[in-house]
Amino acid sequence: MSLSSQKHLFQLPDDVHYLNCAYMSPLLKSVEEAGLRGLQRKRNPAALTPADFFSETEAVKAKFGQLVNGPAAQMAVIPSASYGLSTAMANVPGHSGQHAVTVADEFPSGVYAIHDWCRRNGTTMLTVPTPQGAVAKGAEWNRHLLEAINADTAAVLISSIHWTNGTIFDLEAIGRRCKEVGAVFIVDGTQSVGAKPIDVQAAQIDALVVAAYKWMMGPYSIGMAYYSPYFNNGFPLENSWMTRANAHDFTSLTNYTDAYFPGAARYDMGEFSNFMLMPMLDAALSQLLEWEPARIQDYAGRLTAPLIDRLLAHGFGLEDPDWRAQHLFGFQLPPHMDKTALMQLLQSKKIYVSTRGSAIRVSAHAFNTQDDVEALMVALE
Repeated sequence: MSLSSQKHLFQLPDDVHYLNCAYMSPLLKSVEEAGLRGLQRKRNPAALTPADFFSETEAVKAKFGQLVNGPAAQMAVIPSASYGLSTAMANVPGHSGQHAVTVADEFPSGVYAIHDWCRRNGTTMLTVPTPQGAVAKGAEWNRHLLEAINADTAAVLISSIHWTNGTIFDLEAIGRRCKEVGAVFIVDGTQSVGAKPIDVQAAQIDALVVAAYKWMMGPYSIGMAYYSPYFNNGFPLENSWMTRANAHDFTSLTNYTDAYFPGAARYDMGEFSNFMLMPMLDAALSQLLEWEPARIQDYAGRLTAPLIDRLLAHGFGLEDPDWRAQHLFGFQLPPHMDKTALMQLLQSKKIYVSTRGSAIRVSAHAFNTQDDVEALMVALE
């Protein structure tokens, strides 16, 4: 059954046309309520038991595992995408002559993680440039990316879709190529996980990192990561007592141990059992699993189809549909249009989109309505 508008589950004003979920999602009413309940728990800390420090996190890991098709034991709680990407790259071995592959204009957090890896290992970063010429570049860009992965590639770090314009990267083809050459495949899923199906097993992803405040509909300063068994004996960025094998028994914490909980738990951030943020993320994941990412993708595609048709008819530049995400896409302005003037006009009409790179980025979700899309089309004309 296809999804319909879910705006009634949010607190968005009727006169605001928020087509900007890629910037930050609005809070679901259920997520806001969960946060308030979590905040109120701190009124009486005597009611918090040692088990409470772990039980809700375990439930969240299981739900995130459902979302990306991975075992709960391989999930970790992170404070940000940069934390998760740095964790992954810090556990990739490298030596002179090797390189890490990324794409042009990748999100800074991933690029900086590669830079740090290069400094520590005497390696280099290989950037696959955006193809020149026509706006529709997805097929050619993917082909060049696959060609760049070779026997000297230690790691590939890319976003699941390009964060500036929604260009899709063929994760399954890239994952296969990484396995052929022995490269570690690291994916920043922040701009798609929750709104677009992703399968870490099918794509043979070694690390998938997601900040929760965008398409996972969660709060700021928390996120989730999947680390494959490749990372199970690696080194975390911090030495948290909560990730150690004896952490559940508060009476034995001074029995210091080098052993961790199994799987990817060693990569959990310190104080991961945040009693306000964790319930919010739990509520958000529950809603996403009910909606299903495939249905969100379908809804966003149906909702924005009239806008796509109008843009193409009036000379705006767009990626080919086979290489363009439904929930997030960028369009190029015709030569006669001024980007700054357009953005000022949109803001005056309470229409919210983003400019990223050379593109105007539109990002729609289940809280959007036909009125939002119609308002943008009228403003563009």
